[in-house]
Amino acid sequence: MAEFAWDTARRDRLPDALRYREFERRPRAPSGGREVQRAARHHRAIFISDVHLGTRGCKAAELADFLTRNSCDTLFLVGDIVDGWRLKRRWFWPDAHNAVVAALLHKIDTGTRVVFVPGNHDEVFREYCGRSIAGVEILREAIHETADGRRLLVLHGDQFDAVIAYAKWLAHLGDWAYSVALEMNEWWGAGRRALGLGYWSLSAWLKQKVKNAVDYICHFEETVADHVRARGLDGAVCGHIHHAQIREIGGVLYLNDGDWVESCTALVEDARGKLEILSWAAPHRETVPATLPDGVAVPA
Repeated sequence: MAEFAWDTARRDRLPDALRYREFERRPRAPSGGREVQRAARHHRAIFISDVHLGTRGCKAAELADFLTRNSCDTLFLVGDIVDGWRLKRRWFWPDAHNAVVAALLHKIDTGTRVVFVPGNHDEVFREYCGRSIAGVEILREAIHETADGRRLLVLHGDQFDAVIAYAKWLAHLGDWAYSVALEMNEWWGAGRRALGLGYWSLSAWLKQKVKNAVDYICHFEETVADHVRARGLDGAVCGHIHHAQIREIGGVLYLNDGDWVESCTALVEDARGKLEILSWAAPHRETVPATLPDGVAVPA
C-alpha cells in the first residue's frame, strides 16, 4: 500500500496537515473566532483506536468533540486511525475528518505526547516505525507504565487475528461486509434521531448476537493475554475488534479501547493509575463501568 499512500495524485487531495512534505507547516486547531473551550477533564493517558478516518462510518464529529473536551499527558493512537483500505477503493474525506486531524495536531502543539501504533488498515505507516513525524512518535508497539506501576503492552492486535495473518483476501471481504452493515447503521441512526431517540448501534448489536462473532472475540482476548503473560507484562491495551473491554484473564489485565465507528469509546487512565472506558456516543457521554468478570471494580 505504500505506493497508494504517497502517490502524488492522491497526496494533492489530502488536507494540508497530512501532506507528506508539509508536516511542519501544520495549522493550529481553528477556534471559529471564539475562545477555545477548556477541556472538561484531564487524564494521565488516553487510548483510542479504530477511528477509520476516510470512511462514512467514522464518527468524526464525536471524536473531535471528545478530543476538545478531554486533555491528557500522553495520547496513544492504537491503530486504524486512517482507513487506507477504504481510501484506496474510494476517496472520502469530509471537513469533519479534517477537524479530527486539526484537534490531534493542536494537542501536539500544546504539549501532549502523541504515540501512534499503526494497525492493519493504516499499515503503510509501519514503514516509518521508529520515526517521529510532525511530533507524532510512530511505534510498532509501546510499553506504557501506569501511575501505580503496572506495565502494559500497547499494540493494535491484528497480529493475533488468524484471518489477517493467513487469509488477507478474506479480511478484505469481511471489511466490505462490515462497511455495508455500517451503512445500514447510519440509516437506522437517522431514523432514531428523527423519532427523538438516543444513539444505538445496530451493527454492534448484530455482532453481539452472532455466536461466531462472540467466539471470535473471546479467542482474540485470550490469545492477547497469553502473549502478554509470556512476555512477563501486567496487561495489554489493544483495539482491532471494535469491542471495548476491561477484564482480567488468568492474572493478566486485558484492555480494549473500542472504536469510533460504532461505540465511540476511549480508554483513559487517571493520575492514580485507575483505568476506565469512556463512552462518547451522543447524547449520552458517560463512563462505562470497568469491571472484572466477578463484578469487582478494576483496582486503581
